[in-house]
Amino acid sequence: MIFCSLYSGSSGNSIFVRSDSGKVLIDAGLPGKKIDSALSEIGQNPSEIDGIFITHEHSDHIKGIGVLSRKYNIPIYANEATWNAMENQVGKIKEENIRIIDKRSTIEVKDLEVKCFNIPHDAAGPMGYTIRSKGKSVSVATDFGTFTEEIKENIKDSEVILLESNHDIQMLKYGPYPYPLKRRILSEIGHLSNEDCGKAIVDILTGDEPKKIILGHLSNTNNHPDLAFQTVLNVLNDNNIKDGRDVYLTLADRHKPSSYIELK
Repeated sequence: MIFCSLYSGSSGNSIFVRSDSGKVLIDAGLPGKKIDSALSEIGQNPSEIDGIFITHEHSDHIKGIGVLSRKYNIPIYANEATWNAMENQVGKIKEENIRIIDKRSTIEVKDLEVKCFNIPHDAAGPMGYTIRSKGKSVSVATDFGTFTEEIKENIKDSEVILLESNHDIQMLKYGPYPYPLKRRILSEIGHLSNEDCGKAIVDILTGDEPKKIILGHLSNTNNHPDLAFQTVLNVLNDNNIKDGRDVYLTLADRHKPSSYIELK
């Protein structure tokens, strides 16, 4: 399998996963041309994408899906609540490319097995995904305010995990956002802080093999890559977990493809 974060942040998100025969995107939250460019940059042909799986309907996750689906005849996978919430935003989609899936379902796309799970976020039907192929698995879990047992159980066995490290609490509290928005982000259905991301990583490192953890969906206003990385690292160090020994910690870039990982 190959896993690559094309873009990750509050300004737009898209993840590419491929196996021997299957190629999918998780979200396409930037203009179609940006997604095209990112895929070309990593040597992938956008016309070969077999499906786009949607986590939820917020614009930084769906902005480019309509254009991509129409241009390349790509199916869009979303649960019914998410589809109903985003239908008016994505434009006309071919009927056969509207793939309504159940929450907690597992969908096969060629030799990829895509497992959905619920996440707590202020959206219609938000989900995370774990994708498996030939004994390897990768997970994407962002846009949630609480690290639940369901999230843990669905991602803990994956070799690669993109996990939300959205904000620094002090930057958010004393930053420019209006008070209602601050409350929303800090709520149980908001976004995960750097510190809570570190605690979540501690909670899932139960096996002997080190995992590759990618910190993603960083806020442009209430976070900084160095701060997110160091805060998470401090939490891990406090729990005797060492980067490079027990875990391999990296950051997903906001502006370009990053964290290109090949699992053999």
